[in-house]
Amino acid sequence: MNQVKDTLRATVRIGYDGRVHKQFRGPKADERFANEVRVLQYLERRKCPFVPRLLEHDPQTLQMVTSNCGMRVDHLDEERLKELFAELEKFGVRHDDAEMRNVTYRRADGRFCLIDFEFATILDPKVA
Repeated sequence: MNQVKDTLRATVRIGYDGRVHKQFRGPKADERFANEVRVLQYLERRKCPFVPRLLEHDPQTLQMVTSNCGMRVDHLDEERLKELFAELEKFGVRHDDAEMRNVTYRRADGRFCLIDFEFATILDPKVA
């Protein structure tokens, strides 16, 4: 596996099969894990096409496996960045960490995607 992120909050690795493995740790790891799982499940039900799919998750180990949404993006103009995060809100989720580090590019269909939903908010109060 190729390690792509190792911070106080999480370790992220990409398996040889392309799947993304994320291990939560640090402050409030269990809450951040539960939130990201809930948000990804919600977005899948809403058929959001530009976020990873949750493939596996284990609340005991705070590990999750998702589909791969491509390579990180280094440059994107500010207007397009705002449009991308605004598009997510049409699916009922505010990212709450709207930074370039959470944008990827999926070459297969030429689509910018969003990742890392541990701080995201589901906007429908009945769901949250």
